[in-house]
Amino acid sequence: MAHLADHGKRRCRWVNGPLVVGAGPSGLAVGACLKEHGVPSVILERSNCIASLWQSRVYDRLKLHLPKQFCQLPKLPFPEDFPEYPSKNQFVDYLESYAAHFQLNKRFDETVVSAKHDNTCGMWRVRTCVGRHGSRWLVVATGENAECVVPEMEGSEEFGRQVMHTSDYRSGEAYRGRQVHVLPRETFGRSTFELAVSLMKWLPVKLVDKVLLISSWMILGNIEKYGLRRPSLGPLELKNTQGKTPVLDIGALQKIKTGEIKVGTEFFNKDGFPRQAFPDGWKGGSGLYAVGFTRRGLSGASMDAVKIAEDIGRVWKEETRQAKRITACHRRCTSQN
Repeated sequence: MAHLADHGKRRCRWVNGPLVVGAGPSGLAVGACLKEHGVPSVILERSNCIASLWQSRVYDRLKLHLPKQFCQLPKLPFPEDFPEYPSKNQFVDYLESYAAHFQLNKRFDETVVSAKHDNTCGMWRVRTCVGRHGSRWLVVATGENAECVVPEMEGSEEFGRQVMHTSDYRSGEAYRGRQVHVLPRETFGRSTFELAVSLMKWLPVKLVDKVLLISSWMILGNIEKYGLRRPSLGPLELKNTQGKTPVLDIGALQKIKTGEIKVGTEFFNKDGFPRQAFPDGWKGGSGLYAVGFTRRGLSGASMDAVKIAEDIGRVWKEETRQAKRITACHRRCTSQN
């Protein structure tokens, strides 16, 4: 699948297929879809395992916020005995089985340092911490949450107490009996996706959102008096347009009502954390692709993976057929001579 050539102290590996950066759910999904099209690939991962963020940077009691049918990757569903909302460990087990099932070619502990497109030969030249790679296609699957984003806050240096990012949080045991100030990013709410799934079979998204807003009002009442501003958009449209995900309420609202959790005034502006928008769509120029940046979670990454594999697979198969014809013609000419 790859040819090695020595270049001084570093190797250059020419890959007969795409290079995929990141062995999280997005990268695994792309690799599996490419495999289904008969296209080989190499997945580069900076850590020593797949889905490193899920394994080392999520809290202990984490469960998927959507039913499992919306979170499974292409070509291989969750095991039937998994609960509707799989736990963190169950999801990691599923990803391990997924990678093994498709026999994906993964290279761990290989951080990508740079990637440049060589217009002369039409190849991507990718330099990692251990070597060099060349490929016609480059798929970026590092994910939306690969890096921690901590905003600059006036007075934080003089605060004098612990400040941590949510990716470092594991459980509340260390904070028992202490006051904690939480600066949220996502939308607070109660999951009504069970109802949404049923309604979407017959109604358009905007109408479903209206029903969900009315339902949540009837269930939760007026939460604005507790300092929780309700979005004007419904949960489905909010996710599609702004990338904000409603979350499951596991008791926080009741604690807010009783005063155990106090809600401060809105800290961030209407746009939330400053973040650079990724280029539109899943396909760039010169064989560059991006998966998992649609801000639609695992289902969005799966849709990207299917489209990318189909697009690359079509070109790869045609070029492979042409190469075989040229090789066959060359052999016939050689034998005749």
